[in-house]
Amino acid sequence: MSIFREKAGGNGGDGQELPSHRFTKDLERAQTLAVMLAKSRASAAVEVADFLAGMYMYDWERLSKYWDDTDEIEGYLQQVCKISPQRWHRWIECYDGERQTGRKRGALRLRQPLQFLRPPKTVKGGRTRVEPSLELQAVLRRAGELAPFRDTSEGRAIPILTSECVLLAIVQCPESDAGRRLFLSGLDVLTLENEALRPRHAPRH
Repeated sequence: MSIFREKAGGNGGDGQELPSHRFTKDLERAQTLAVMLAKSRASAAVEVADFLAGMYMYDWERLSKYWDDTDEIEGYLQQVCKISPQRWHRWIECYDGERQTGRKRGALRLRQPLQFLRPPKTVKGGRTRVEPSLELQAVLRRAGELAPFRDTSEGRAIPILTSECVLLAIVQCPESDAGRRLFLSGLDVLTLENEALRPRHAPRH
């Protein structure tokens, strides 16, 4: 079960919670990096800034077009991404290994973080897994409301979240520090909104 899955309308036939949303492949990779950042701080929660930084690390070439001048926002995101070079290289090695394995078996499974990032199952007195913070959960719910595409699960429509939808949802949360920084960084919100709500192509998921 994905750590970014919420209860949404009961359980499936196998007793598992139904997903509240699905991620595109690009956003799935960004989620993996966000989990890395949260774990690097020994945090029990993935914050909005972690998720935004994961999007920056994985897909900045694509997202940078929404800024005329990226210096300010990149400075903020690089600050969020502070991790030791040794740990970063180790993560990249593991990530590449998992990616190659996934290619041999077929596409990596949707919504699931890579296995090497998943902490042990919780037992009495043991570790608990990293969860999205309440603020990040609210952002993902808002992104689901904005998402123009849907998939189905157990006969129910599930929003497919894209990087654009999540970025727009963050900037629409003015109470969030990450949202305020995005808004003040020169982000072209009108262009982002147009491409998030009226994309030219269906997302890969």
